[in-house]
Amino acid sequence: MKFMKLGSKPDSFQTDGGYIRFVASELATDMVVNVGDVKFYLHKFPLLSKSARLQKLVAATNDANGDEIHIQDIPGGPAAFEVCAKFCYGMTVTLNAYNVVAARCAAEYLEMYETIEKGNLIYKIDVFLNSSIFRSWKDSIIVLQTTKSLLPWSEELKVVSHCLDSIASKASIDTSKVEWSYTYNWKKIASENGNSPQWNDARKPQMVPKDWWVEDLCELPIDLYKRVIVTIKTKGRVSGDVIGEALNAYTLRRLPGFSKGVNQNIDFVKYRSLVETIVWLLPTEKGVVSCSFLLRLLRAAIFLDCGETERNELMRRIAQQLPEATMNDLLIRAPPGEATVYDVDMVQNLVEEFVTHSSRTEPVDNEFLGSRSPKFGPDASKVLVAKLIDYYLAEIARDPNLHLSKFVNLGETIASFSRPSHDGLYRAIDMYLKEHPGISKSERKRICKLMDCRKLSAEACMHAVQNERLPLRVVVQVLFFEQVRATASAENSTSDLPGSIRALLPGGSHGSSRSTTTNTEEDWDSVPTADDIKALKGELATLRLGSNDSGNEAAKSDVEKVAASRMKGLVMSKIFSKLWSSKERHGEISSSDTSDSHGSVNAEETKSTPSRSRRHSLS
Repeated sequence: MKFMKLGSKPDSFQTDGGYIRFVASELATDMVVNVGDVKFYLHKFPLLSKSARLQKLVAATNDANGDEIHIQDIPGGPAAFEVCAKFCYGMTVTLNAYNVVAARCAAEYLEMYETIEKGNLIYKIDVFLNSSIFRSWKDSIIVLQTTKSLLPWSEELKVVSHCLDSIASKASIDTSKVEWSYTYNWKKIASENGNSPQWNDARKPQMVPKDWWVEDLCELPIDLYKRVIVTIKTKGRVSGDVIGEALNAYTLRRLPGFSKGVNQNIDFVKYRSLVETIVWLLPTEKGVVSCSFLLRLLRAAIFLDCGETERNELMRRIAQQLPEATMNDLLIRAPPGEATVYDVDMVQNLVEEFVTHSSRTEPVDNEFLGSRSPKFGPDASKVLVAKLIDYYLAEIARDPNLHLSKFVNLGETIASFSRPSHDGLYRAIDMYLKEHPGISKSERKRICKLMDCRKLSAEACMHAVQNERLPLRVVVQVLFFEQVRATASAENSTSDLPGSIRALLPGGSHGSSRSTTTNTEEDWDSVPTADDIKALKGELATLRLGSNDSGNEAAKSDVEKVAASRMKGLVMSKIFSKLWSSKERHGEISSSDTSDSHGSVNAEETKSTPSRSRRHSLS
């Protein structure tokens, strides 16, 4: 820390009690200066020779009061006045970053100008500030902190503006020119550079990190911090990602519990202002602030009841970067009074905003994902969001108070997103059915409509056909499509399959996975018993045996393979004939009813998932 010593005489100021200060001297004091609650017994000559204001005050006193004057509004109070008084006596005074601004403001108040005496206090302090303080990184920050209690004097004397410019200029300088000391997370440096030739035995990196300054600025109160960041932005030499890192570091330091959840026992007004200011300071560039940080900000903004403008701005930014989020980031607690554990409506709004943003920016807005997930192509962001929401649905499904409509609405929002597998969605649906056993048959049917059975993996199919929580309709669909896949795989071609079955395979050119097997009968929507599942699996035993035989007898002729394939088709036809004939015997199905059923279901499909057929064709 820089410092300056003024004067050479020993300090002879003494204290008599807590509120009396006097100069120990052979000469009797001839004036009393009241500064706040403290009385200073001093001599006129040294003070009046350097202070124009004291001259005026002494001249204005009347004989009744003697030579006692009152100063109630001097900046810095009794301590700052004492520094000025000691300077007038020529006593040793040490100025540093902590007291120099108070002394400068007090000297201005006392009018200690060069016109009164050459080499006066104002001149000497200005030289010290410009030659030492403003050239020092840490001293500039300390001085800026002290200016807050000295407003408006520090502002009018341009001490604040000089500090801001000094700090911003140093933060914006090329890192190769940084030679002063600064605070930094040395463990982070070591972990990043421990195996690098840039890290030497002295534990000092040869290359200064771009964000070397962010931790030191965390000491500033939010109003001064805002002005520093704005000044740094104005200079235009610091990238948005470094500004974002600075805001992240400041929020972690200044907002209690920000990383794990805001502490409830805090000053709401104070920290609401902090969060709103951080949101206002966010860089305009997309992707320079992590989605995780934005979601934690949103969580804090909701908890602190920040303004609608700030929350909407955060949601807009998060929607643009939603593919970067993790499931834990989305687990935002519901507001007080809500029955659910998590704020599902907020996530619903985020996904809807993402859908809107994607529709406006396709297909060029996924560049940041190109190198990360090249296999997804231009739909990478939608695939990542779909997987994210699948995981989120599985987590919130555990909430016994979660209404079915909220689960289904969120699932339908991403229904048009093409993704190779529906295993995650199946897991979420199964979890909901497990935690909500009392839902009706129609509700089970509604939630299962979210899932495309053709996009389940072999493991998921194996689980589904033994899952007694699923409606019989879904179990039959899974068995059917799994067998069709197995048949096509065994023959390495789908050319011998009937056209109606080829259309049901993943990648089929038309039709929904539910349009062929969906109908409105109550038995189809019922939950299958273990005996039902066992019977269905027994009917398919012939198909599995046929596949095993073809694997064990590799020398089969092509004619035998074709015959086996046709036999599988006959067995499949037999299974579904049994199911349909059972309904017809009870008079539940007529040709017109069946036609209407298919028509209504297809119309329903078109309404609820308008791009379903296109999604299958992209698979």
